[in-house]
Amino acid sequence: MPKKGNRKRLKFRAGDVCSESVTVADYADADPAVVKSGRVKKAVANAVEKEVKLLCGLEASQGAVEEVLSSAVSVRADALDSSDELDPEEDEENETKVAHKKKNKRRKASSESSDGDEYPVDIWLVLSSYIRPEDVCRFALICRSAWTVTCTAVFWTRLYRRHYKIDVDLPFRLLPDSIDRMRCLRARVIRSLFHLYEPFSLRVSKIPALPESTPTTLLNSKCLLFWVKKVSGTRPEALWEFNFKFIQQQGHSKNGSTKSLHLPSQYKDVHTNPDSGCYVLQITTLNFIFTPVVMGMTLSLFTINVSTDMRHHRVRLLFQDTPIQRGKKRGDQGGIQVVLDPVHSVKLMDWWHPQYPFLPYT
Repeated sequence: MPKKGNRKRLKFRAGDVCSESVTVADYADADPAVVKSGRVKKAVANAVEKEVKLLCGLEASQGAVEEVLSSAVSVRADALDSSDELDPEEDEENETKVAHKKKNKRRKASSESSDGDEYPVDIWLVLSSYIRPEDVCRFALICRSAWTVTCTAVFWTRLYRRHYKIDVDLPFRLLPDSIDRMRCLRARVIRSLFHLYEPFSLRVSKIPALPESTPTTLLNSKCLLFWVKKVSGTRPEALWEFNFKFIQQQGHSKNGSTKSLHLPSQYKDVHTNPDSGCYVLQITTLNFIFTPVVMGMTLSLFTINVSTDMRHHRVRLLFQDTPIQRGKKRGDQGGIQVVLDPVHSVKLMDWWHPQYPFLPYT
């Protein structure tokens, strides 16, 4: 058997390239037994490409065919100095140069696209008077000046006055006299919009008494407060409300810091919100149920299932002493378990919900 090292590679010369010398063996789908070279040489590929371009031009102008053949001869002088074998180091250098050129073109294109006119903050403040409440986030993402406008007290005061209706029954803390105060202004305006602005109020009214699926928002949240209240409903018997106030525990990035825009110092009071990231889980039961103290503990499991009588629902809460690390699962064993059964309704309220319990400073 012949050794593999004795096989000769098929060699090409740029001078031999013309319309008659290009064979099927020059292409990728050729028989490997015929073509032992894994790649067509650059000199051959360039000569063929030039010949095709000239052919297309000559067909349009009905020129002589001899000029096409002479173009292949002109390549010979340039290709004689090149070796028959492809130099891998030179090929790598050429590829790196091409990659650098592409990167420079992308940087140039991005720098050209970033060029534009920068408008003063006053113009963005005028435009902010015409946006809808649900478009505030989109408006703030346009540029830094637009975001700065959404941080000002003027922006939130105008937004409140534009949608205020005197015939709507508002809580005392959301009346126009309270809006004049700077502290927690943004939080009070957002809360008032869920009373005044119809699309927001409809969104709240469509929330069902029992969620279709178990909410996962509260997982790994810390319980701040817990209280029980006796309420009267449509039933002749009294109902009991079990309220759990949770706060989401802030996660840290890999380097231990979180990147965010810094609010202007003069408007920090406007964005102050003690209830930011807080939720209230309100569970209404038919009977009073004894529950252990879970304040300061972390919620690791929250399920809503059908009760044993198949007429009501059953809520199960599992609390742990420490939060669960990301990527790790903790079993049902251990911790403090709270089971409420039978359950009449379950509500999960964000801090802006109209029925969210409030403190005097918010």
